[in-house]
Amino acid sequence: MQGPLTADRSRGLATLTLNLYMTPISTFLSPSQFLDHWQGHRRLTRRFIAAFPENELFEFSVGGMRPFAQLAAEVFKMAVPTIEGISTGTWNFDQSPMPKTRDELLQHWDDTTATINRIFPSIPAERFQATMKAFGQWDSTGYALLLYVIDNEIHHRAQASVYLRALGIEPPFFPDRS
Repeated sequence: MQGPLTADRSRGLATLTLNLYMTPISTFLSPSQFLDHWQGHRRLTRRFIAAFPENELFEFSVGGMRPFAQLAAEVFKMAVPTIEGISTGTWNFDQSPMPKTRDELLQHWDDTTATINRIFPSIPAERFQATMKAFGQWDSTGYALLLYVIDNEIHHRAQASVYLRALGIEPPFFPDRS
């Protein structure tokens, strides 16, 4: 492997190139640390779901946005199909019906969490860096797809925070991921 300093003498000139990105020093985050981070977000989002009164979870919205139950369902419908696709290369949309009650939504959330915990450790390490076409539509690396799933969850949780405040309910403390 070449080091971070390379020399080019091809035209009789000595040119040195410093490449600081060529040799990794260490791993920033292991797959298990990434999963722990993601599950911290999922635990927090679950508390947001539980904080909503039943009716408002499915009906309340602000400014024409979707109710939080629909946003939360989008999040859990993305999670497992994305990790299955990254792991196996098979991309299938989640076709499960929309939960009708908060308890059903929380149960689906918990089932999704358990499935993530079961599948994620089996993702081959090289798949995180591999470029793939997710759901036949989006070219991306495995890790970028996972980050998008988390970013989408955070985005929708922020919407839920606005909804809860509009309903006069203090949202769960967002730094607490326990």
